[in-house]
Amino acid sequence: MTSGSTPEIADEIDKLYSSIISAGTHKASSIKIAEAAKVIENTQRDINIALINELSIIFNKLNIDTEEVLKAAGTKWNFLQFLPGLVGGHCIGVDPYYLTYKSEEMGYSPKVILAGRKLNDNMGIYVAAELISAMKQKKINIKDAKILVMGLTFKENCPDTRNTKVIDVINALSTHVSKVECFDPWVDEEEVKTNYHINQISFPKNNEYDAIILSVAHKKIIALGADKIREFGKPDHILYDLKYLFSKKETDIRL
Repeated sequence: MTSGSTPEIADEIDKLYSSIISAGTHKASSIKIAEAAKVIENTQRDINIALINELSIIFNKLNIDTEEVLKAAGTKWNFLQFLPGLVGGHCIGVDPYYLTYKSEEMGYSPKVILAGRKLNDNMGIYVAAELISAMKQKKINIKDAKILVMGLTFKENCPDTRNTKVIDVINALSTHVSKVECFDPWVDEEEVKTNYHINQISFPKNNEYDAIILSVAHKKIIALGADKIREFGKPDHILYDLKYLFSKKETDIRL
């Protein structure tokens, strides 16, 4: 139901959507209910991902593979399946702020929602720090290093870069290393250059990079395979898999 619409118009809209949406529709009693439902659905996902992100940070410190833990936990029928990662886009990373703004306007300061937002918003910085640490352990020269980021969009197999948090990783790394290059087969080069001041490369060169980050699970990136992606790196390099695209044995570090 839209604001200001009559019940008759709302019924017609409901019939229209019901005719084209196979999953069915739910008619809310007001626009407030409909918008609140949308906001909390995205907020719930944001908090769940924040929890898994925090667990991955803890497990990394304990030298425990997060993916293995999640697979084991997933054998319980009611375990909620979420993966760690960067939370961007125009819904999950934005809607919680609408809700918390309105809440604070009404005199209540949310605790859990804002804590989840803060953690997710800082994951780009965490990823960059983890990579720098791994490079130092391998005695790779940080100042002169060249890094390849594979994937810029906020989700896989689409060209949408709105509020992508991959840019946070790139910006954090750029303060430490000589050069960061990005390869994403989905993005529009001019749009990326205008919005993020990033020069997108057409395809990575072999034996070129001190570190490679797999940041988006594009099918075109997965199809290259771990061995081919490794060829982009110098003899001593770090392959950081943020999306569990390949097995633990095929990569150096993972979330």
